[in-house]
Amino acid sequence: MSGPRPDFAFASDNTAGLCPEALAALVAANSGRVPSYGDDATTARAKQRFADLFETACDVFFVFNGTAANALALSALCQRHHGILCHALAHIETDECAAPEFFTGGSKLLPVGTPDGKLRPADLAPLLLRGHGVHAPKIRALSLTQSTELGTVYTPAELRALTDWAHAHGLAVHLDGARFANAAAALRDRGGHSPADLTWRAGIDVLCFGGTKNGLLTTEAVVFFNRELAREFDYRVKQSGQLASKMRFATAQWDAVLRDGAWLRHAAHANRQAATLAAGLRALGCTFVVPPEANGVFVELPPAAVAALEARGWHFYRFVGEHGYRLMCSWETQDADVAAFLADAHTVLGSG
Repeated sequence: MSGPRPDFAFASDNTAGLCPEALAALVAANSGRVPSYGDDATTARAKQRFADLFETACDVFFVFNGTAANALALSALCQRHHGILCHALAHIETDECAAPEFFTGGSKLLPVGTPDGKLRPADLAPLLLRGHGVHAPKIRALSLTQSTELGTVYTPAELRALTDWAHAHGLAVHLDGARFANAAAALRDRGGHSPADLTWRAGIDVLCFGGTKNGLLTTEAVVFFNRELAREFDYRVKQSGQLASKMRFATAQWDAVLRDGAWLRHAAHANRQAATLAAGLRALGCTFVVPPEANGVFVELPPAAVAALEARGWHFYRFVGEHGYRLMCSWETQDADVAAFLADAHTVLGSG
């Protein structure tokens, strides 16, 4: 006898399908014949939309996934004898199969742990004293994640403190923005901050702007605000097998979601659903690993409750500590999804 139907609504924002704008853009791009490898009008238009969005000239490159975006961006910043500062939970440290080390030729990741997923200059300063001379990697880059792997969000002031510290010590700053859209939506609502405020105005040198987790298909954007660092980056993209011959199918999606702000609307929807989910769990007496700030809810759940929820078909992951679980909302998370999960949680946890 089969069990309940598996439900991946909260397992990851990768489990969602394509947003309507991206799907329509793919269909619209599938007509006629245009130049290959990005020499088409759609790609040029998409690149201009990034410049408009960030209110500055920037160099933009498109790759297939976030691992390639991060690894190639770091390879433009570092050589094989360099070190890269990052959080202990950073995707480049925990989930990219040593791709940053591979594409940099051997740069060493130097992770630092903090309870809330954020880094601060005081957390990083001791690493500058690590080793002596040529016997230790020369630290060359700082990699940040926005929103963080624990769903927290750096404010522009926090980013500026980090980038000022990094630049004062000769470090370039990379931002893993797999969920940059969610952070941008959160900070727009919180303080009216613009994408420019969260990137180059805060001192970010290169942003890996995530599309996949916000409803796009197989496309991420690497945006260089320090354009000198982008020198010959197109060759890195080609050599790594990340240059799409039919580029228009990737860039048409970006053109569509950037054109009228759909990228931000979808991210804001995911954030709101996470806030609703968190409020319901809080009412059931749950405690959180960190307060929810974007589209992730990191909640403490007892083993019996986890087993009962899984028996009802829900899929989600233990993420931090012994009992800390991650529930992710996406652009297509529905009110009914949240209500169904909370109803089951009420059953297994009680009314509190």
